[in-house]
Amino acid sequence: MCGRFVQNSPLHTIQRKFNVETALLDVVSNYNVAPTQKILSIVKHAHKNTMVTLHWGLVPFWAKDISIGSRMINAREETVAEKPSFRNAFKKRRCLIPADGFYEWKGQKGDKQPYYISSPSVEPFAFAGLWEKWTGKESGNDTVYKSCTIITTAASGSVREIHHRMPVILSPEFHEKWLNPEIQDPKALKIILREGMVHDLKYHPVSKLVNSVKNNDPSCIEPIAV
Repeated sequence: MCGRFVQNSPLHTIQRKFNVETALLDVVSNYNVAPTQKILSIVKHAHKNTMVTLHWGLVPFWAKDISIGSRMINAREETVAEKPSFRNAFKKRRCLIPADGFYEWKGQKGDKQPYYISSPSVEPFAFAGLWEKWTGKESGNDTVYKSCTIITTAASGSVREIHHRMPVILSPEFHEKWLNPEIQDPKALKIILREGMVHDLKYHPVSKLVNSVKNNDPSCIEPIAV
């Protein structure tokens, strides 16, 4: 599972790292990204990598309202092609979600220790994601709600000690394949996820202040002694 992560790289870094050609939005550092918040995402639009904001927690186009999104923050790689909530987006609406790292918790319920997991290079990376557009009425008003989910899989050996699941992080050479709208065969997409997955990560313990989304500054990712 991936329930919190970090987006704090500046715009020019994201543009360079992910070949973003269009970015008509402001980038604000977020050291404690939580479900339902708007997050930076990269989609293919008019053949260009375009940076947009999407709500984290996918709302299927057929949903009655947007409340379901809070339960759709992750999609399992093993079943994403079959699940009604994700299978259409898996074929047609894929995205990259830039991140600098993510959090995971280890220990007994009520006393879990948070860890910050990132790339050994400390460079930003990209989660494999799906996005969707929902239209309907919220509070009596016509609403267009764009949302996304992060695909997860079995944890690699580098972080398995912390948690048995992790987000699928795609290596750069697979970014364009993942965004390519012409690839819609589920088997081909599964190959991209499995062959393109980054396995080598590092982690360190961080303060339990990260447990509250109210705490959102660089201290969230600073290592502590345990």
